[in-house]
Amino acid sequence: RIWDIWQTTWNRSNLFESLKLPPINFGTPGPIGDANIVVDTRKYQQMDGFGASLTDSSALVLNDFKSSNSSGYWSLLYQLFDPTEAVSSAALSVVRVPIGASDFSASGYTFDDTWNDLSLSAFSVDRAPAYVWSTLADIKTVTPYLKFFIVPWTAPAWMKTSSSLNGGTLKSGYEKLFAQYLFKSVQGFTNKGYRPYAVSCQNEPQHSNPTYPTMLLPVEQEALVGIALRELLDSNGYTDVKIIGFEHNWDNAATYPVQLMQQAPSAFAGASFHCYAGTASAQSAFTSAYPSKGVWFTECTGVINTDWWKNIKWNMQRLFVSSTTYGSRSVLIWNLVGRANGDPKLPGTGSCIPGCRPVVSVDNNRWYLNEEYYMLAHSSRIVIPREKGGGFATRIGVSVGGSLGSTLSVQAYVTPRA
Repeated sequence: RIWDIWQTTWNRSNLFESLKLPPINFGTPGPIGDANIVVDTRKYQQMDGFGASLTDSSALVLNDFKSSNSSGYWSLLYQLFDPTEAVSSAALSVVRVPIGASDFSASGYTFDDTWNDLSLSAFSVDRAPAYVWSTLADIKTVTPYLKFFIVPWTAPAWMKTSSSLNGGTLKSGYEKLFAQYLFKSVQGFTNKGYRPYAVSCQNEPQHSNPTYPTMLLPVEQEALVGIALRELLDSNGYTDVKIIGFEHNWDNAATYPVQLMQQAPSAFAGASFHCYAGTASAQSAFTSAYPSKGVWFTECTGVINTDWWKNIKWNMQRLFVSSTTYGSRSVLIWNLVGRANGDPKLPGTGSCIPGCRPVVSVDNNRWYLNEEYYMLAHSSRIVIPREKGGGFATRIGVSVGGSLGSTLSVQAYVTPRA
């Protein structure tokens, strides 16, 4: 049975609007029309949900908005996260949070910037801006379904060959120490009230940039970090926290993540992918090699001043349909909130030019929903639990026939009842 139908149209006459039709029962198929959608009983991955990244910049914009327009701030949080049945909200359920600074921070930092602090005695998650934690606390009051994915953009500079947060590689022999750093990050988030669902060893480990926090982490090193981190998690009451490997583009899906599983099969729950090179079908190279491992899609961003409807079609086809078809249990967009021009960014960064578009823009003491919001809302609404005690949806088989079938991109899920 299809319980409700939501619609967004190219001319924006409907923007995630419920058609308020009675439930549709599945029955004996009739004559094939111009487009015939057929769902079947094949079951695939259970979804973890849809969401975006709460960068330092996103939290800063939200914090400033809360100070200047508290009612507007809370209405925005409910628009993004409220899971109440039949409410016209996105009901997002996954938040990805950087461990330390990214290219969307006010300044560069990690959780331990005391030079050569081999004991990590100076480690503190409170080096993150206070507004990150207060914003997470507010979001948590809106929905009970949140999953937190945490990931570093870099190790502390003193652990790196570059002696800088920007660019460079983890020093050889520092793999166990970096694992301890990541473990303490998991503990720190947990102690703040945000137990991670998953932790990754490095964002985009094949990318180095001298203008913002980045770090090369060759597959051999990530395997060693993952093995040491898994041991720390398992021996300290965090067996439920997943370690997700790779966190980079589709074009290398057949190499780096496959090699990572070969070298550390017990450490990693699976691999995650980004959209900036390659296509989602490349995920099949990973799932074919390791069908029992999980797949997540964790980052993509659009750029400002581009066509609204073309952006929706591109993302729906490639991320929300294709990536999930090839096994992704999540689809996450980059910045949750920002300014319409893509700011604020780390001073001096060469990333996101001319500007990365957030899910929501906040300007002139008001908020504006961008196209990413509607893509997320259409997807998230149909996979969250539909009643207390129910589970997240599972992807099921679906096919499209008819003369216009090739013009449609379709995904299907079934939501269990309690």
